Amino acid sequence: QVQLVESGGGLEQAGGSLRLSCAASGSIVSILTMNWYRQVPGNQRELVAGIISGISTRYADAVKGRFTISRDNANNTVYLQMNSLKPEDTAVYYCNAQVKERGSDRFNNYWGQGTQVTVSS
Repeated sequence: QVQLVESGGGLEQAGGSLRLSCAASGSIVSILTMNWYRQVPGNQRELVAGIISGISTRYADAVKGRFTISRDNANNTVYLQMNSLKPEDTAVYYCNAQVKERGSDRFNNYWGQGTQVTVSS
């Protein structure tokens, strides 16, 4: 089994910064993509940022220029640096990864438990 554990959420004022971390552990052979999603109660979960094999990145339009995703392949960890935070960034942020485990020939999809980010105006 694979576990994704997020950390770094909390309460921040508008204009401030937070850094989220997500560490993957378990019988990992390789990780294809690592993503950050967010969800507000009553809304669908939406992609915030993604990184493929530590090279190619993608961002939601709402966070471009403010958020940066990065990855430490050696430690199976992904980060989300969030700058110039806005109240509308308030949500539960979830880590997501496509992981190939020992004994498997395919990538499986895993989710973290989520971390709350609250931005006050």
